[in-house]
Amino acid sequence: MNRLSKIDFKYEFISNKGVISNKLRKDVPSILAVEALVVIRINNEIYFQAELAILEFYKSLFKWKEKVTKDHIAEFHYYTIEYDDYEDGALLSMLPLSDKKARFTSIWAESDIHNVFDLDYIVTMLCELERNLREDIELYFNINLEGFIKHIPFTIKIGE
Repeated sequence: MNRLSKIDFKYEFISNKGVISNKLRKDVPSILAVEALVVIRINNEIYFQAELAILEFYKSLFKWKEKVTKDHIAEFHYYTIEYDDYEDGALLSMLPLSDKKARFTSIWAESDIHNVFDLDYIVTMLCELERNLREDIELYFNINLEGFIKHIPFTIKIGE
């Protein structure tokens, strides 16, 4: 029996609330200094756990969500400018499969977990993560991400 996986995203800001402000929205070093511990569990087992430049991660989700339509689900890839060895793939990826399923992958995976998801489910979970991250970042740091978004570094690989 082929059962579909469940995914859970948790994050905890590890940067001080005062590390960023709306006045620093164009300051790339300050933007990259905003960090959170991100934990991804698949089927209740830790799959990924790392400190990430959370604004950069947020922008990757934001840019991906802009490309998603009812008729087309784009691949999601998160690369960071803090790490540049991507021969094995992106730090985090969601790869749609041909049968309305998807895989979630990481070059920093902590365990080899069966992770085939229903495509609609994983898209919903990633969209919820983007929305929750936006709300939590704005509340915790007392900033407006709209003013930051164009200044946050964004890494994309050629061909994506």
